[in-house]
Amino acid sequence: MSRAPLQPRSAPDLRLRRRLLMLGLAVAFGILTAGVFYRQVIQNEFLQREGEARYLRDAVIPARRGIITDRNGEPLAVSTPVETVWCDPRRLVNQPDRIILLARTLDLDPAFLRDRIEANRDKGFLYVKRRISLDEAQALRSVIAKHRIEGIDFENEYRRFYPGAEVFAHVIGYTNIEDRGQEGIELAYDRILKAEPGLKRVIQDGRRRAVQEVEQVRPARPGHDLALTLDRRLQYLAYRELKAAVTEHRAKGGSLVVLDVASGEVLAMVNQPSFNPNSERNSNPERRRNRTLTDLMEPGSTLKPFVVAAALETGVITPASHFSTEPYTVAGNVVRDVHNYGTLDVTGIITKSSNVGAVKIAQKMSYETLWRLYDRLGFGHTTGIGFPGESPGRLRHYSTWRPFEHATHAFGYGLSVTPMQLAQAYLVLAADGVKRPLTLLKRDPSMRPESPSGVRILSRETAQRLRAMMETVVSEQGTAKLAMIPGYRAAGKTGTAKKSAGHAGYASNRYQSVFAGFVPAHQPHFVMVVMIDEPSAGEYYGGVVAAPIFQRVMEGALRLFNVPPDNPAPSMLLAAQHNQGVKP
Repeated sequence: MSRAPLQPRSAPDLRLRRRLLMLGLAVAFGILTAGVFYRQVIQNEFLQREGEARYLRDAVIPARRGIITDRNGEPLAVSTPVETVWCDPRRLVNQPDRIILLARTLDLDPAFLRDRIEANRDKGFLYVKRRISLDEAQALRSVIAKHRIEGIDFENEYRRFYPGAEVFAHVIGYTNIEDRGQEGIELAYDRILKAEPGLKRVIQDGRRRAVQEVEQVRPARPGHDLALTLDRRLQYLAYRELKAAVTEHRAKGGSLVVLDVASGEVLAMVNQPSFNPNSERNSNPERRRNRTLTDLMEPGSTLKPFVVAAALETGVITPASHFSTEPYTVAGNVVRDVHNYGTLDVTGIITKSSNVGAVKIAQKMSYETLWRLYDRLGFGHTTGIGFPGESPGRLRHYSTWRPFEHATHAFGYGLSVTPMQLAQAYLVLAADGVKRPLTLLKRDPSMRPESPSGVRILSRETAQRLRAMMETVVSEQGTAKLAMIPGYRAAGKTGTAKKSAGHAGYASNRYQSVFAGFVPAHQPHFVMVVMIDEPSAGEYYGGVVAAPIFQRVMEGALRLFNVPPDNPAPSMLLAAQHNQGVKP
């Protein structure tokens, strides 16, 4: 079988292939050029932002909250540098053993930390523990380096610290984890104290660690400092004495406030029970409230000097007026004294704290006259001191009074005041009848007068007469002989008020023991009010429970502020004359 002869194969058309290849390359080059143009020209800003986001970040520049000091510049609230630990949950979520190690180093519950990281596994930032000490931070860095833990970083912050702890707790208050004021001065002046953190742009490496600062976006602004009127030395003394008295008398609590007569400045303000703002910020709210400004009390016999003052001002009595203090019936209710004092003059009514005498004086005036003086003294109004949560007290309008309420208002029942309100009222007597504004912020002598102007409530003569009468209270014949201060003439008034039991009337065995006074009596430098709530160790009279606290704290205040004696004992007088070269 013969085969057909082989035919020669035609040569491929290389020109066509060459054209197709060139066309393909041209299309590819065109697409590439268009892509480059799009990304370099049209999409340039977007890509730059995306690139920068991978190595540039904005970091916060922490700023210090304002310092709070006492009147002498001693720090009462300061911000100390600390570190905060944060993590990238995306990098830690698959390292359970590292999470356990991290939790144990920071004294955290491993299960709690693991659950938090798992719940935030898609996020790039999560706080692990805020505001740890520098020692804790150093220990954690060692663990990170040793075990090569990734996804953990630190940032700088400030933590608030209170050197005075519970002694100043009710006045200063405290801040929260975000460094915002929550109580006291920290809350009242948060706008002034708070800092404004700055912002800077930094370059970070592959592990998201800042390696270089590029620019400062916004500078940090520290908070403004505040100087208070409190004197740290006197505050410690007052706190010590109040706490000792509350313990001794097994009382429910207590309050004490000392005012400067010339300026209206608060020199000391303490309460019991207290708390430590450095560690007990979630403690019982009962311990955190500033009782001097929030808690109400019926002032009892401490109001009797004002009844006498109103009567003297209106001219219905004179200092020589006499009154029988036999048991007295008002609207079917019997008013009586602890003892039968017979007939007393006006000074004797103050000295012996006669309820009957005070009621008879009040009855010589209209309801409106007595109410108006109480109202002008500040009862029923806040003191204007600017403290958060301050109570205005309770003073019903005279149009709602009934005859027996008029009588009870004469010896301090039927109205409620705070210890600070009572101190402000006694400041009027000490300042020759002028009501001065109270303040917790130290006044700048170059900006304001040393003695701020006030409103005249009583005449100078009436105020001076009352002070002379109240000197007899702090004497062997008065109800507050335990308030006597060697070398000084003191004046004041005791008060012992039964506590209300609601609809059941007044409790028979629950009292508030009060003493309010000033020293030196002739030209007072200080006013002080002390209240002990529900003493239960047996004694409950203000002259026995509260007056000794006045004596000890005021004696210390006179010494701390170098107030010269105005009633030196003979031995002291002889020594002073000898030192001055005067012959006796």
